[in-house]
Amino acid sequence: MDFIRVHADRREPGGLRWGVESICTVLTAHGCRIAPSTYYEQCNRPATAQEYRDALLINEIRRVHAANYGVYGARKVWLQLNREGIAVARCTVERLMRDEGLAGAVRGTVKRTTIAREGGHDREDLVGRRFTPGAPDRLWVADFTYVSTWSGWVYVAFVIDAYARRILGWSVSSSMTTDFVLHAFEQAVWTRTRYGTADFTDLVHHNDRGSQYTSIRFGDALSEAGIVGSIGSTGDSYDNALAETVNGLYKTELIKPRKPWKGG
Repeated sequence: MDFIRVHADRREPGGLRWGVESICTVLTAHGCRIAPSTYYEQCNRPATAQEYRDALLINEIRRVHAANYGVYGARKVWLQLNREGIAVARCTVERLMRDEGLAGAVRGTVKRTTIAREGGHDREDLVGRRFTPGAPDRLWVADFTYVSTWSGWVYVAFVIDAYARRILGWSVSSSMTTDFVLHAFEQAVWTRTRYGTADFTDLVHHNDRGSQYTSIRFGDALSEAGIVGSIGSTGDSYDNALAETVNGLYKTELIKPRKPWKGG
């Protein structure tokens, strides 16, 4: 039907215009049997309830996708629509985005930033790759990544609550120092304290074996906040997979489309 609708009004060189009847005749001769009356019947048919709802949803999906830099995939578009009170199934969002040619950003390769240092800490791996706590402030994960900017390379550190995958603290620096990751940690503590969380007794802070996290100063900061420290094995990204995932999403969705990053 779409083929006939597109070509029925198209004027060929010399002023020749194909009519619906002639197009249907050619299609039928090539094995696609369709009568002009069938085409007109479909054109005059009122939209079904599903077609009407799909048309409305497509507009909302386009809006959410565009508002988030065109990097949201079906899952994130679906979550955002439901947060806004637009009840829709994930499979419906996937179908409509596929029909519209909309897709999320695709991740690139990963550059390692961890410089391991053995010793200097007494922390063990208390997480064991289990990144699904049953409540907020039971598990924080931390890591940092690099970003290309107009002013040169900088590093960005995050502290993430594993329950909601919310970034609680972040820090930016031109060098990979202990102060750099401490600032992100201190912001996370401040964020939670501001909203009423003063007791971190049941909280585990997990990170890799980067020298910034295994330093004595960072260990002292954990102890002062009453937070138990946990540390993954050397050179194994799976031991801190959730933080690695957030780093990848941050760069894929925010930084990569604007590389190199321009800003203060």
